[in-house]
Amino acid sequence: MGMDLYINSSAAREVFDEVDDVLGRKLSDVMFGGSTEELTRTENAQPAILTTSIAAWRALEETTESIAVPDMTAGHSLGEYSALVIAGVLSISDAVKLVCERGRLMQLACDERPGGMAALIGIDEVTVAEICREAGVDVSTVNTPEQIIIAGEHRGLAVALDMASARGAKKAIPLSVSGAFHSGLMSPAQSGLNEAIESVEFNDPMVPVVGNVDARPLNTTAEVKNELRRQLTSCVQWSNGIRHMLDNGVNEFVEMGNGRILSGMIRRIDRRANVVNLSEYDSVCNYAAA
Repeated sequence: MGMDLYINSSAAREVFDEVDDVLGRKLSDVMFGGSTEELTRTENAQPAILTTSIAAWRALEETTESIAVPDMTAGHSLGEYSALVIAGVLSISDAVKLVCERGRLMQLACDERPGGMAALIGIDEVTVAEICREAGVDVSTVNTPEQIIIAGEHRGLAVALDMASARGAKKAIPLSVSGAFHSGLMSPAQSGLNEAIESVEFNDPMVPVVGNVDARPLNTTAEVKNELRRQLTSCVQWSNGIRHMLDNGVNEFVEMGNGRILSGMIRRIDRRANVVNLSEYDSVCNYAAA
């Protein structure tokens, strides 16, 4: 993950090196040559995703002399921290520290209050909310109008999956995850995360950051901190956030970092959206030259 950026861009290389220094270990070695099992461990996966996203952005800045300042930034769950770095709210080192502590605290919460997640496809949000109330689970993420993630204790999830199938969901699929993220089961991590947020320096965003929780722009340090606190146990309103950006004149979306999952979601939210994914150095250069 990210090796192509590291080899070809000095600006991206500086990001990987800074993250290694902050962590006091060679995360880059794990990213470039580690096993899939090693890379997907929480303590590696979360900072690796953050690093690759920021490195792709820095490579883009390096490649063009006339890069436009984004009208807004946004990130999905963990990706919100990358969006905050790009918007000038957090330094790379502080973002890495927060992401690592967030991941550690979330794993502890998973151990203390076990749970899981499931994807519901082809069923509306109102019906999903009703099912969650009846089954005692939470709406965790609204990715698109037809793809909604729920989270909670395993027994409640099983009930919710049966109810969703009975009420017309095209698919109701348990997800292979270690816990019930963005749900009330993450509450044991809340106080520790609050302390971590207060331990680092925040700046007001240089551009609005569209938050996960309310799907509205964050314009001040206070708003950002409140967002990160609430995000831990709140639903990620990704679909509404993208819709807000579209409704306010954003018509081009650049997904930074590994994978194309968000690009696919944005197209399903509105097929008229122009979406580009930048995860390899060639794609960065091609976009900069366009």
